Amino acid sequence: MSEDTPDSLIPYDEIVQEALRAVVGRVLGEIERGGSELPGNHHFYITFKTGAAGVSIPAHLRERFPDEMTIVLQNKFWDLDVREDGFTVGLSFNQIPAKLEIPYAAITAFVDPAVDFGLQFQASVAEMEPEAHEDAENDAEIASDGSGDGESEEGAADDGSNVVTVDFGRKK
Repeated sequence: MSEDTPDSLIPYDEIVQEALRAVVGRVLGEIERGGSELPGNHHFYITFKTGAAGVSIPAHLRERFPDEMTIVLQNKFWDLDVREDGFTVGLSFNQIPAKLEIPYAAITAFVDPAVDFGLQFQASVAEMEPEAHEDAENDAEIASDGSGDGESEEGAADDGSNVVTVDFGRKK
């Protein structure tokens, strides 16, 4: 075998990540069907990206955990609702009840320490919502008359410049 492995045209990494996240959904689905009672000493640590698309958590938790958060499903949780794309669950934080909605795509780790089982997931840039930011000073629209208060019909400046679109896909 050579050291130069060709790039795959099949997205194996994505397929494996999706299949492993389905394990989390299946385990949570089993718990939901069993009346949301965890058997034996099982309990779960679930880490997820709080800024990922589809994540819904109270504002005070998002402020406290702006990037990533770990929840524990053990004794005190309620309203576990498992769907094909994610789950919702009720938890208490400092005795304040909260409802969390977490898509499987946002999960970065799933651990059941009772049986020494764990899964790690890669966080994909495509799964993250863009962070809010202020407009740059050079983002002003340019009018077709050059006055800077509008755009030309194509959305580009009429000063003869070219617009180049660059697709920043995932690294290979």
